[in-house]
Amino acid sequence: MDKFQAFGKNITSSFSPFAARTQQYVKEQLGTADDKTELPPDYIELEKRVDALKQVHQKLLQVTSQYSNEAYDYPPNIRESFNDLGRTITDKVNLLSHAKSPGEAQAAFTAPPSAKPQPKTFPHAIARASLTGSQLLVQTNPSSSGEDPLATALEKYALASEKVGEARLAQDQQIQQRFLAGWSTTLNTNLMFATRARRGVENARLGLDATKAKGKGGKGEEDMPMSDEHRAEVERKEDDFVGVTEEAVGVMKNVLDTPEPLRNIADLIAAQLEYHKKAYEILSELAPVVDGLQVEQEASYRKSRDGS
Repeated sequence: MDKFQAFGKNITSSFSPFAARTQQYVKEQLGTADDKTELPPDYIELEKRVDALKQVHQKLLQVTSQYSNEAYDYPPNIRESFNDLGRTITDKVNLLSHAKSPGEAQAAFTAPPSAKPQPKTFPHAIARASLTGSQLLVQTNPSSSGEDPLATALEKYALASEKVGEARLAQDQQIQQRFLAGWSTTLNTNLMFATRARRGVENARLGLDATKAKGKGGKGEEDMPMSDEHRAEVERKEDDFVGVTEEAVGVMKNVLDTPEPLRNIADLIAAQLEYHKKAYEILSELAPVVDGLQVEQEASYRKSRDGS
């Protein structure tokens, strides 16, 4: 029996602080609490800044997490078959260059996959559509002497678009490794530590105010002097509150002062810049070639019109 009573006392003592904090919290929510210890203005300002930083991370992560989805720019209205995605544009062009008849060209174009399916990105989709269009022009006009300028331009555009698509995938990988990973760590680790520290401050404050309110519940007891034991308990809770508050201030300042988020943004911009630079270089190399084909075709067209 004595052991059972001792066990009951241990359970009561372990749950008593939580129950007291809960009761104090409910009183505050109902507006019936006698006292509420105010947090320092500097501490409240730090809380606001940490909350703002958390929102910044959450909002930007909601958008940039798309870089982990390969098909984020893949057109939803197109339908591509397994064979369409089977080989790279470069592989198909190489196979087509060795074809000696329309039948061989068709066989080369629909050759079975040699590796994993091709990426579903917008540039890759453009590349596949352009090469298909090029071959359709060639196959429907096999008796034409010389190369079809439009078919040639489409083939070259297909090769360039595939390179742009590969550059986009390289960008995405860099962003995943150097931005998303760090951004997520700050949100799920550093800011979580700050949240945990702030929760400790709130618990210490509730415990302090609950202790202060202890003994004030009975009639006529509001003006009774505080016992030495009660005063000592309040002082101990005040020391606890000051200690956890100072600790939380240190944690929040560390989260706010760390250069990691800015470094992550710099890495994000660098990856995007590298991609757009490569895309510019690829298309800049292609543009004069296609312009040349267009000029030649226009000259040929005018010549034929004049001759007629």
